[in-house]
Amino acid sequence: MLFNSFDFVWMFPMVFAFYYGIVFLVRHKRRDRKIENTALLCLSYLLYIKLNPIYVFLLLGITWITYYFGILVEESTNYRKRYFLTAGICLGIIPLIIFKYYNFLHDNLCSLFECCGIKIGLPGLNWALPIGISFFTFQAIGYLVDVYYQKIKAERNLLDYMLFVSFFPQIASGPISKAKDLLPQIKKQRSFDYPKAVEGLKWLLWGMFMKVVLADRLGSYITSFADIASLNGGMTLTLSILYSFQIYGDFAGYSFMAMGIGKVMGFDLINNFQRPYFSQSITEFWHRWHISLSLWLKDYIYIPLGGSRCSKVRSYFNIFVTFLVSGVWHGASWTFIFWGVLHGVFQIAEKIIGLNKIISSGIVRLSRTVINFFILTLLWIFFRSANIHDAWLQISKIFNDHNYSLNLPWQSLFFIILSLSVVIGKDIVDEFQLKKLQFFSCKSTLVRWSIYLICMILILLAGVFDSTQFIYVNF
Repeated sequence: MLFNSFDFVWMFPMVFAFYYGIVFLVRHKRRDRKIENTALLCLSYLLYIKLNPIYVFLLLGITWITYYFGILVEESTNYRKRYFLTAGICLGIIPLIIFKYYNFLHDNLCSLFECCGIKIGLPGLNWALPIGISFFTFQAIGYLVDVYYQKIKAERNLLDYMLFVSFFPQIASGPISKAKDLLPQIKKQRSFDYPKAVEGLKWLLWGMFMKVVLADRLGSYITSFADIASLNGGMTLTLSILYSFQIYGDFAGYSFMAMGIGKVMGFDLINNFQRPYFSQSITEFWHRWHISLSLWLKDYIYIPLGGSRCSKVRSYFNIFVTFLVSGVWHGASWTFIFWGVLHGVFQIAEKIIGLNKIISSGIVRLSRTVINFFILTLLWIFFRSANIHDAWLQISKIFNDHNYSLNLPWQSLFFIILSLSVVIGKDIVDEFQLKKLQFFSCKSTLVRWSIYLICMILILLAGVFDSTQFIYVNF
């Protein structure tokens, strides 16, 4: 069940009623927490089965592998500890490599051998990518590494660990939770928390607006321009800017909905986005964008490589490798790899000149923010292009084709301007803490509920409820 579908609109109230019905019925039982977690686990697996029936066995396999190897890692000493960690990571990541990267490796190996005059006939795979495999695999591997470094104790309760890996608000597209943050919440006694539930519903409403009104509406418009070669420089730049907002609304909206659902169910998930397009540098961008992945890469790639506690050249290498991994994680394509490498190169350049440590204000901050957004927009072109040639073609059009005529139907233009104005306006209010304009938390009941109703009406009238359009579910 994806959150931007009508299935979600009618099923979530049922899920909510079922879960808190269980909580209410067993509140005085001795094993009430176990019953609650069993109910949540059943819901999580049933909802995943609805998305991917056959791949539920893959989810179970990765869960059981990392669960048992976590115990083996904790109970072992010296070289055996490292051996079991390596074995657990390798076994846990094999399904991800097969389903996500096999065809990419297959095609490139075949091309390489053909260049040498050798023809090989390796079989290809035509399997759909299991939804959320990159997210729950990284979450499970992060758990194993934390056990190895004794940041947490190995989880002995299989039920709790299964829920940790499969918790339904985050399994499809994150955030990637750490065991030290989520497992204690799974283990503690829960009851209905009205203020937290209200806060969760606000996040859910705002995330739904960003997803179906901004992202999916922009997506419907952007995909109508399939012929890149026919676009002039102005349209190419316009579509690239719109895509920057589409992917922001798409992923941030989904993450906000996941966070909101988590709060309604009594859990606090990490806020994955902190207004990333207000960043003054690429380095700052990654402190605001997909925060849970940034933290994962920092803790399990960058720091083990040596982080910044080494020579400058080595620290630059560590940044490069970290964002190479980021590109590979996002997709099995040279465009994703190149996108990740460019992000690493920009951060290395910022570190060399000290730009990552300079915090500006006023007109200087505005200038840096606009320039940084333009750089990010150019980098997103590699992210969404079918190949690197198409990406360079679009970038060359932006800089060399000075025909900046636009072809926007007024109906599309109206909804684009409306949704962008609302999202950018709210981000400005939150970024600069303009409390008098924070209508979602306004003390006036009339103002607050008027905003809720306006958002709901816009969602129903202007929203695109097409769950196939979610971008990050493919990663």
